[in-house]
Amino acid sequence: MPTVLITGSAGLIGSESVRFFANLGFNVIGVDNDMRAYFFGESASTQWNRNLLQETYGDKYQHFDADIRDRDKIESLFKEYSSDISLIIHTAAQPSHDWAASDPHVDFTVNANGTLVLLEATRQHCPNAVFIFTSTNKVYGDTPNFLPLQELETRWEIAEDHSYFIGIDESMSIDNSKHSLFGASKVAADVLVQEYGRYFDMKTASFRGGCLTGPAHSGAKLHGFLAYLMKCTITGDTYTIFGYKGKQVRDNIHSYDLVNAFYHFYQNPRSGEVYNIGGSRHSNCSMLEAIAICEELSGKKLNYVYSEDNRSGDHIWYISDVRKFQSHYPQWHYKYNLRDILEDIYNAQAQRF
Repeated sequence: MPTVLITGSAGLIGSESVRFFANLGFNVIGVDNDMRAYFFGESASTQWNRNLLQETYGDKYQHFDADIRDRDKIESLFKEYSSDISLIIHTAAQPSHDWAASDPHVDFTVNANGTLVLLEATRQHCPNAVFIFTSTNKVYGDTPNFLPLQELETRWEIAEDHSYFIGIDESMSIDNSKHSLFGASKVAADVLVQEYGRYFDMKTASFRGGCLTGPAHSGAKLHGFLAYLMKCTITGDTYTIFGYKGKQVRDNIHSYDLVNAFYHFYQNPRSGEVYNIGGSRHSNCSMLEAIAICEELSGKKLNYVYSEDNRSGDHIWYISDVRKFQSHYPQWHYKYNLRDILEDIYNAQAQRF
């Protein structure tokens, strides 16, 4: 059977990828050193998820406690399995706006240099493998905030006759905007993935995600919108809404639906592709709307405070236009809508907290 190498394999998208491909019969190599605990504290550790994967999949899942910035270790790993690897799914990252500003060197080396290490190892040892990168909508910086938004009762919204009403597509510029340092490091990685596809004719794709979520998310204050929101609703911890009156809008895609999109790309890959991927108009909400559903599902009121200070470079409104991906892979469809996602998160967290 083919082998898939997954970085960040104990994280949200990484672990969903492990499950998806292991269940298809793939051999899975996981690379994860639990830097999420380093970034966000022990409460955000993914060790529980790593243990679960190892217990569930046994010999089908081999875990390597490696840092993607460690060239020697990564190249050694690729060299050992070069004849077997047919797919690389790169999900490892420093994922937070706010954390990036606290240590720009670590943020950039993890997000940009780590991606370069993986791309070059792929080129040298398994150049015919498919390389999938989980990029982010933050590559567009704060450009979406200059769209003509309207304030409604529970959300910011864009006029139905606007060209971006369906969602933001890949034609939006990634230039001349404020990205946050996190966004800038992900831009560097995103462009590298494109370049290895175009320059070396490798099978690469950058999936620019909206709000990626699901039951395996180790939600923390600085990262993991819906998972952390549900956690606070269940536990009674105080949640802080940062700016925009709590009406900021995100499109939310379940980790399964994203990984299923990866699988469709793997089956018929292209070179140097870019796809906006998220919940689109199928699954989106404002923070206030998400709070209402969390409270309904849990039967508890969220204890929250409001801060006028929005996070620098944060989006007021972002909905992904996924029609480019759908046009290339028309057999791909959503399995989860917004309520399905939140029910899945609630059921998982109600057992843990």
